[in-house]
Amino acid sequence: MPSLTKTVAPAMALLASIALGPTAWAGAEPAEAALDGLTDEAKKFNVVQNRFFLKEKRFEIAPVAGYVPNNPFAVRYVGGLLLAYHFSETLAVEGAFMYSPDLGQGDLKDLTNTLVGIASQEGTDENGNVSFQQPIEKMILGATFAARWAPVYGKINLIGERVINFDFYGVAGLGLLSIKEYYASSTGTDENGAPITQLSSPVNKTKVPLNLGVGFDFFLGSSVALKLDARNYLYIDSKPQYDPNVAVEESRLYNNFIASVGVGIFFPRMKPRQYDF
Repeated sequence: MPSLTKTVAPAMALLASIALGPTAWAGAEPAEAALDGLTDEAKKFNVVQNRFFLKEKRFEIAPVAGYVPNNPFAVRYVGGLLLAYHFSETLAVEGAFMYSPDLGQGDLKDLTNTLVGIASQEGTDENGNVSFQQPIEKMILGATFAARWAPVYGKINLIGERVINFDFYGVAGLGLLSIKEYYASSTGTDENGAPITQLSSPVNKTKVPLNLGVGFDFFLGSSVALKLDARNYLYIDSKPQYDPNVAVEESRLYNNFIASVGVGIFFPRMKPRQYDF
């Protein structure tokens, strides 16, 4: 009998512990809950949030210099200023102001002179005038208001010793463009036989463009960033009128594309980081 008691007693204890398992191990639940919570937080953590450069609740002012590469008839250099307020690290609103000086005949490209020269050699109309004119549009002033979204943030190591933070953003908005429209034509040839190109009096136009663009910010310090920016200013206007005697009533889509580089200055000063990464 004593041997039977020694055998049965441990078995009964094991069964009791299994039956009372949830109650007996209740003391382990807080530790397990804490561990689960820590694991969940680790899964939600995004290392990209460890930003060296913070934009949230800061203003940005960025002088820029650019060029219009898609105007085949006139050289267009652009100077401007971008002003923005960053609601968060990804969302901001901005105003962009652009100016491009008008040099008259001084900024005409060779293609313009070539086209009007060829037209003058092909003949004249019944009144002895060349029946060809080359329309030329020059953007003078631009002001746009847009939203800026920066979904991509990253870090690059250029020379193996310093890490540079950057972000990629998109811009969309509306604005106003002030445009001067000229007509280039030939008035004959000079003493060397080269065609002489003249411009008509300009016609001032105002358009409401759709502003679409993208850009990069490369953060060089806590308040300074190198900015690379490319923007399209899209608007509807009449098709070019090449014959001064034939009116044009159809319309088409125009695009002033501006590629620019600038320096973004952020203020107020960025708050000190509370942790290292």
